[in-house]
Amino acid sequence: MKKVAIIMGSDSDLPVAEKAAGKLAEFGVPFEVHIFSAHRTPDAARDFARGAREAGFGAIIAAAGMAAHLAGAIAANTILPVVGIPLKSKNLDGVDALLSTVQMPSGIPVATVAIDGAVNAALLCVQMLALGDEALAEKYAAYRAAETEKVLAKNAAVEERFNH
Repeated sequence: MKKVAIIMGSDSDLPVAEKAAGKLAEFGVPFEVHIFSAHRTPDAARDFARGAREAGFGAIIAAAGMAAHLAGAIAANTILPVVGIPLKSKNLDGVDALLSTVQMPSGIPVATVAIDGAVNAALLCVQMLALGDEALAEKYAAYRAAETEKVLAKNAAVEERFNH
């Protein structure tokens, strides 16, 4: 199975990145976690991105806040799918990171999830990897069915409480 790289711009981003790591682990998807900054370690970020496919990665998650150029910098240097997680900041609540991540120029796509949306970033990678892995596709289908059942159980409880 291909691996997923989780890259963050700073160790302060670790609480969000850990959510992606946890969800990938839940599905048995191998992953690595790294800190590379688009601005402070541009050569290391570029080198990682350029070698990621050959190193066995199938997708890359890039989490960054504020200017949030990490996902774009990674995407510019790989043909692998890149999923950007814009991170919440205290000044603009992550809207700055969201806009920086989602507004990529034509030809260099970055899939962008919600602010601090690490779980969805991991699930999107699971979906992509499942295209070529039937066992992973079955795990994902079972996950979705279980999530549906959770919501329906909550609905039944609410209906029981209020709809008499």
